[in-house]
Amino acid sequence: MPVSLRVPGHFGEFLQGRLGPGGPVVLVTLPCPVLGVRATLTEAAGFSLTKSSQPIMTEARAAAFLAALNLPIRDRIDLAAEMPPGGGAGVSTAALVALARVAGWQGDDLTLARACVAAEGASDPLMLSLPSQMLWASRQGEVIATLPPPPPMEVIGGFYGPPRRTDPKDADFPDIADLIAAWALAAQAGDLAEVAQLASTSAARTQAHRGAQSDPTASLAADLGALGHVIAHTGSARGMIFAPGSVPAGAKAALMAAGLRGVVQFRVGGGV
Repeated sequence: MPVSLRVPGHFGEFLQGRLGPGGPVVLVTLPCPVLGVRATLTEAAGFSLTKSSQPIMTEARAAAFLAALNLPIRDRIDLAAEMPPGGGAGVSTAALVALARVAGWQGDDLTLARACVAAEGASDPLMLSLPSQMLWASRQGEVIATLPPPPPMEVIGGFYGPPRRTDPKDADFPDIADLIAAWALAAQAGDLAEVAQLASTSAARTQAHRGAQSDPTASLAADLGALGHVIAHTGSARGMIFAPGSVPAGAKAALMAAGLRGVVQFRVGGGV
């Protein structure tokens, strides 16, 4: 009988940048329960990897990843992603985590994280049980600090512009040490308005640092009365942060009219 499991992705980052001017690239991810990657294993004589029309990973790469974890390279594994590659929604990491788990991985999360980093050069913290509470060094696969959970919120967003795959050698990010310190205090206090503004500041700081072209996200957030906005700092995901239950009617239509595709709406925060 086939074995199937799903690994949720994320929707950009609340914060991303350098931990000090010469420090590592770190992030605080925004989990996204409505987008993920499903892996299904069916017993077969040899190993094969099938996938949806999206280019998730090659069969050779999947076999090498399983070998690095000392997992059996056998059976047929099907991968199906619910989000686009290069969207900043974690498709590559979610696929690796799903592949390992469906093949029988039962080891610790950080060993799996480092295997993901070895395979792709950088990793999102999707293998961890509480990813939004981790200050995550994405190029090392390490937890730098454990943070208070962000307060409950509702996010609506989509994908804007072309796919932007993460370059693991790219460390051209602004210093966000000040934002991390403020984030910890705001999250501890349950101050959603401040959390949302810090996410907006991180987004704006990265876009200014990188000389980003026209992006409607900030103005859309203001027009819709959002508390703030989030971006995938190296992808095309864009979202608006609201208090739970306060997303206005017509928000989806407004996002689509502004050019965002694949609009999703979800609730996160509060340690969930």
